[in-house]
Amino acid sequence: MGSARRYLTLLGVQLRASAAQAAQYRVDFMLGAALSVFWSAAAITPLLVLYSRRTTLGGWTRAEALIVVAFFTGLKGAIQGAIEPSVTNTVEHLRKGTLDFLLLKPADAEFLVSTTRLQPWRATDIGGGLALLAYALHDLGRWPSVGAMAAAFALVLAALAILHSLWIMVVSLAFITVKVDNLTFLLGSVYDAARWPASVWRGALSWVFTLVIPLAVMTTYPALAVLGRLDVAHGLGAVGLALAFVTMARWTWKRSLSRYTSAGG
Repeated sequence: MGSARRYLTLLGVQLRASAAQAAQYRVDFMLGAALSVFWSAAAITPLLVLYSRRTTLGGWTRAEALIVVAFFTGLKGAIQGAIEPSVTNTVEHLRKGTLDFLLLKPADAEFLVSTTRLQPWRATDIGGGLALLAYALHDLGRWPSVGAMAAAFALVLAALAILHSLWIMVVSLAFITVKVDNLTFLLGSVYDAARWPASVWRGALSWVFTLVIPLAVMTTYPALAVLGRLDVAHGLGAVGLALAFVTMARWTWKRSLSRYTSAGG
């Protein structure tokens, strides 16, 4: 419990430092927030165009599909506000040989590299996702139970764990081949497919987007939980998959770190 409290305190320190840095450049902060709102709105456009010509897509109505987009928007805010900037910063440390300063700090190295650079204005994406979720539920005409919302929240945590694990594995590759920009761009591009319900994907893509890069677990499963259509087996399977990704990422990170010889090595 004491260790968890310590790391929550450290996270708070990192958030305050990032907010203070962002406040120094208020125009950039406001511009970043405005762009976040713009891209959140742009994410809905293809779906609205498609549903203007049909009533369902893969068994999902427009309001139900908007719930998927709501989770997609919120998680994208987490990716671009915390995970991706920190990964990019860590790769820069590797290139410049300054990662030693981070590793010498008395805290878990994986935690530190995951929180070194945060972009507070991305919270607008999370707010936009919540607003879109409320609108979709209002449009649907029914509200989920407390149990359904709790299940959806647990699945969002599982999705964040998977996303974080994927980016940690990318960072681990940077210890071997420093230039991983293309891979991070690929992960970001693939994630864009998560705005669509998983039933849209057929054949091999359905398997890939459920187990290899589990986009279905990230956005469709929480939406199904909110709608009361996710069975217990799939919910537990999603949590188990998240634990497997976390374990794999931790092992990869530790192995890569053990091969790191430092800037002076």
